[in-house]
Amino acid sequence: MPSCALGSPFVAFAPFVEIAIGVYVFGKISMAHFNPAVTLGFLITKHITKIQLLYYITAEITGTLLGSLFVKFLIGSNANLGANAPNYSYPIPVIFGIEVLASALLMAVILVVVHTKGLKGFSGIAIGGIVGLDIFFLAFISGASMNPARSLAPALVSGVFSNLWLYFTATFVGTSVVAFLLKSKFEKKN
Repeated sequence: MPSCALGSPFVAFAPFVEIAIGVYVFGKISMAHFNPAVTLGFLITKHITKIQLLYYITAEITGTLLGSLFVKFLIGSNANLGANAPNYSYPIPVIFGIEVLASALLMAVILVVVHTKGLKGFSGIAIGGIVGLDIFFLAFISGASMNPARSLAPALVSGVFSNLWLYFTATFVGTSVVAFLLKSKFEKKN
């Protein structure tokens, strides 16, 4: 977890607010797709097509790259632009498992929101909330990226690639497992 003078609650609260706002602003426009691992889950549950998967992932990576460049030029390259980093004092299987868990929890909450058609207006709070909680409780082990695009962009812009293997594997495993487990909930509706 990146360090912050305001402490770990702020490090978890800021993404909660960001995601909540993003869901409310972009939910009706693009289903608030910000995460390629979640987008793959939506392909598995048949909420999107293969061509939409390509469009969404292209947009997600482009958006995170622009965001990382903005941060680099506005703030500087401190903390490798917020590139995720696991805590290697834990064994690799634990780190991997925690990142799978964080991504799975995110996908589960998102699919509950979709299944309930917006969770009675609390969709942004629920999705942002699980991101914040995952970061608060799990980032000290795995970095709690949950999002390969969010990990890729700071790595590309800062040149720190050593941890991308984790965020390009565990995130997709977590979201895919949950999508396959809950796929039947949506098959009757599609």
